[in-house]
Amino acid sequence: MRHRLFFLFALMLSSFIASGQNNYVKTAEKLPSHPRLLLMKGEEKTLKKQIFKDAEWQNINNAILEEADLIIDLPLSERIKEGKRLLAVSRENLRRIFALSYAYRMTGKQAYLKRAESEMLKAASFSDWNPSHFLDVGEMTMALAIGYDWLYPQLSQETRKIIEQAIIGKGLKPSYDTKYNWFVNAVNNWNQVCHAGVSYGALAIWEKDPELCSDIVNRAIEKIAIPMKHYAPDGAYPEGGGYWEYGTTFCTMFLSAIEKIFGTDYGLSQAPGFLKTGEYILNITTPALNIFSYSDNGARAFLSPAMFWFYDKTKDPSIIYNQIRVYRRDGTSRIRKDRLAPAILIWGASTSLSNPIKPSNLFWKAQGYNPVCFMRTDWEDTSAIFTGMKMGTPSENHAHMDVGSFIIEAEGVRWAIDMGADNYNRLEVRGVDLWNMKQDSQRWDSFRYNNYSHNTLTFNRKLQNVKGKAEITGSSDNENDMYIISDLTPVYEGQVKSAKRAVSLIDKEYVVVEDKIETSNHFTMATWTLVTPAKAEIISDKVLLLEKDGKKLYVKVSGPESIRWHISPAVSPFSFDSPNPGITIVGFDTDLKLSSVQNIIVYLIPEDNKDVKYESVIK
Repeated sequence: MRHRLFFLFALMLSSFIASGQNNYVKTAEKLPSHPRLLLMKGEEKTLKKQIFKDAEWQNINNAILEEADLIIDLPLSERIKEGKRLLAVSRENLRRIFALSYAYRMTGKQAYLKRAESEMLKAASFSDWNPSHFLDVGEMTMALAIGYDWLYPQLSQETRKIIEQAIIGKGLKPSYDTKYNWFVNAVNNWNQVCHAGVSYGALAIWEKDPELCSDIVNRAIEKIAIPMKHYAPDGAYPEGGGYWEYGTTFCTMFLSAIEKIFGTDYGLSQAPGFLKTGEYILNITTPALNIFSYSDNGARAFLSPAMFWFYDKTKDPSIIYNQIRVYRRDGTSRIRKDRLAPAILIWGASTSLSNPIKPSNLFWKAQGYNPVCFMRTDWEDTSAIFTGMKMGTPSENHAHMDVGSFIIEAEGVRWAIDMGADNYNRLEVRGVDLWNMKQDSQRWDSFRYNNYSHNTLTFNRKLQNVKGKAEITGSSDNENDMYIISDLTPVYEGQVKSAKRAVSLIDKEYVVVEDKIETSNHFTMATWTLVTPAKAEIISDKVLLLEKDGKKLYVKVSGPESIRWHISPAVSPFSFDSPNPGITIVGFDTDLKLSSVQNIIVYLIPEDNKDVKYESVIK
């Protein structure tokens, strides 16, 4: 008997330890009636009034309704995987069901209701939602949760039961299976997406299993705080802009839902740096509406539902300055395809899109897990100069060996770019060990991932040290003398004694990249690299000309006694890499003096090969 009691106690203890969480919400909690996720019962009336006060919001609302009309005529989504992922199907289901449910609540048209019901029943019939890649489960669970909750009063008992069983059996319960739930304590976007997704499922079907559902939500409140620590201290997101959009948007979906239902987000939004992170996306966006696409991110600026949540929270209208510009560039074309598009209206329709408020600061920096800095000469001029530097570490999630990398945009042209990620599935099916972040991993053979194809330094053709991390060590926000300094030595450990880099924006006219390198008594060849979509031509021993779209940028080198220019297409030696048409790798090699300190100064001068001045900022 004692053994049996001990076993039962141990089982209870292990269950408690496994959950390891506080009871923020109680099992007996009575939730508001449906709909209760994001847009409570009856709140569509207020939303309609807000929308019809502003022509731009009417335009966005109509675009979502028109997209819902198109969805009605599409074949139902099927369970078709791409490689190891069902994610494209989950995302499309979320897009369809959210748009259709929104359209029904705003118009009352039965066609939207019927099609949303059909999509949910089809997804519920899938054998599973691919828990081995749990993002797929997170997004699919959110999709069915929104449809179930928003359409609940109109769904039949039979349909409700089928959807409830699918959410529990294919969404909630797999999140406790240790084969799949590594996301629970993850420090990255997986945590935010998966916890948000299954929490929506739990909040939607709460009454069917209050014990399970309250545990899901309590776990999410506790665990989603883990990646939220990574916005500290200044708001930069360690995985870059595109993954900010993914992780942060789902995080705000979660915060918005629990605050609506429970009247609090349990202090999560007060995490250091979190309410500043809207500034990160504001400032990472260039005058020509690109983004500094370091790590696994694309370069095109995006309209983000989360940015309207940050506006709603901070009431700072300048936060959405570039969001309005992106909307004016793209119209509703991308909104139509955004799977969370209705959230833009829910969070943003209280403000106007017709009067963008210009931000005041031209310089923005952030320490953190991957420190960054962005500088510009103007907010309104699309031909303004923009530059910035990315520091941090290659060991961060989705990171590249790009520590010290910079970009420059001027006259509307991106002169120095980051190529971003390669196609994950392409590399995976060809056997590349893509997610191994160790120093000798095959990940670093992939062309777009190593330091050879980023705008940074390489010594003796060696890779950066994945365990090294570079911080911001100095800066100036003086509008005529902006700069950022970082000590890159940790990522070149064993290659040089010291390596420091500064990127400066001088007199709002040109950019200077300064490297101060201390060598040992061993031979050291430094390679300075710039990745560009421009045509390159060597003008002289120390001057290179870049030309694109009828514009010019001069690259002038000072410091080394001699350099060896190189210009080559961005072509990988490995067949597993994607091609990079139109991209060129330019730069130079220089042999550094033994046991000495040497400065390499590179001027990046738009349009005119004029005389320039620069006083070293690295001490």
